[in-house]
Amino acid sequence: MPPLITEPFFYAVAIPAVILLGLSKGGFAGIGTAATPLVALYLPPLEAAALILPVLITQDLISLYVYRRDWDATNLKIMLPGALTGMALAWLTASYVSDDTIRIIVGLVGVAFVANMWLQRKAEAPTRGHVAGGIFWGGVSGFTSFMMQGGGPPFQVYVLPQRLPKLTLVGTTTIFFAVINALKIGPYLTLGQFTTANFTTSLILLPIAAAANLAGVWLVRKTPTGLFYQIAYVLLFIISAALLWQGARGLMQ
Repeated sequence: MPPLITEPFFYAVAIPAVILLGLSKGGFAGIGTAATPLVALYLPPLEAAALILPVLITQDLISLYVYRRDWDATNLKIMLPGALTGMALAWLTASYVSDDTIRIIVGLVGVAFVANMWLQRKAEAPTRGHVAGGIFWGGVSGFTSFMMQGGGPPFQVYVLPQRLPKLTLVGTTTIFFAVINALKIGPYLTLGQFTTANFTTSLILLPIAAAANLAGVWLVRKTPTGLFYQIAYVLLFIISAALLWQGARGLMQ
């Protein structure tokens, strides 16, 4: 039998992590950001990111099929080149940038963005982002996604203010991160982050991940658009605050 991780504590953190990933891939983007920090309670963060990558790619395939007709080409054309640059930078600097620093960066971005949105007195009107902004936030998203699967908050900073139709937002998010996740395979291999035990363990977690993904798809379709955006902002704030706290605590220790 191939080696796999057997410690109960690992599954106590890994099972909630893949459930969060499934709900995120189903449409509630952002909550999956908590998956790698959960698994990182047991494994080093970059290895944790590599362990859940096969789960992510499987969930991407499900979501790509579900949302294959719902996506915004303009955002993808603007953000993906930036994301590729950010991933390349992360690949080159993975050994030098601490995980806690990345957590603080992602947390600050998310908290500041949501706080600004909530403090605005006038009603939020849809705003189309500038190309330069899309390239920048795409780059930040690619960088943080490579480091800790934490690309959701920077991506949302650029896309959420556009108030895209609900399913279009979900489909665009799905394609963006499906491309990024597929391109992580080579760099993770060169960094030595894949092990037989981790890959076998990922396969064990796949049925739970797929079920959670389908549950997320169902919930998104049943949630009214206004409520969906309110939930998205609240989740983004909670996750960003948690990352900020976790990163600050790690640097102080």
